[in-house]
Amino acid sequence: MKLSIVIPSWNTRELLRACLASLERARLPEHETIVIDNASVDGSADMVERDFPRVLLQRNARNEGFAIGCNQGLRRARGAYVFLLNADTEVEPEAVSRMLAYLDAHPGHAAIAPRLVSPDGSTQRTCMDFPNCWTPLCFGGPVERWFPQNFELRRYFMRDWDQQSSRDVPQPPAAALIVRASALAEVGLFDEQLWLFYNDVDLSKRLHAAGWRTHYLAEATVLHHIGASTRQFGNFLPEWHKNRLHYYRKHHGRLGGLWVKACTGLAALDWSVEMLGRRVRGQGAEPIAPLWSKYWSYVRL
Repeated sequence: MKLSIVIPSWNTRELLRACLASLERARLPEHETIVIDNASVDGSADMVERDFPRVLLQRNARNEGFAIGCNQGLRRARGAYVFLLNADTEVEPEAVSRMLAYLDAHPGHAAIAPRLVSPDGSTQRTCMDFPNCWTPLCFGGPVERWFPQNFELRRYFMRDWDQQSSRDVPQPPAAALIVRASALAEVGLFDEQLWLFYNDVDLSKRLHAAGWRTHYLAEATVLHHIGASTRQFGNFLPEWHKNRLHYYRKHHGRLGGLWVKACTGLAALDWSVEMLGRRVRGQGAEPIAPLWSKYWSYVRL
């Protein structure tokens, strides 16, 4: 089989319906579509079973998260290529065939990503460079607030490139990503400790370390309704910090983890000073103690 399409889903019934319908309209080779439903309560799984009977459906008893859900699908996949696809996407008819043609012609590339576009047609700037030890200091804390155009954000978010043209990239998002099954067999599947965030960054990092290349094909487009599942997730920020910490420990060692904790503490301190300043000025301010309670729990991870 040429292609396996793996779609993790959590409470995105109508978007998932549109996604699967777009695949039916697309020009695809021999393929299979696998939907992993993470215990949706909106009828997503029933909709797939009723309206798309050819789709292979797995119903999880609980929300297993992105990495585990994708791995469940990847372990079932039989294709030479695997298309990781979010449920909040709609694939343009020629996008997949163009990406597969590129991979067929370039055996040194393990993966390829399309250009993701918003409903208004604008290009989403989704490809990024790998995070390094400057990143947690310059992104998400006082340095970013003081210097929003700092050198590290320019590098990390690849701001010198408009993402309207094709090129090799370090890390595209797994919202729409085709990967060679042979490359996954070499480097392994998603790290399941990266439950929701940084799992695609980690996979790209391991592919890069193994000598594989990743391409971004601007001529292949996929409509992306950003964050349809993650915005429903109430534990968003703590999970992001936990996953980022694991990524840095994995790729930068114990000192990398300690550095991330220190940068997170600096961000908490800056926020606390801002809240105190608001109180002094008689403005509305959030309580500080709950944040530091969460931070100390984070430090003990």
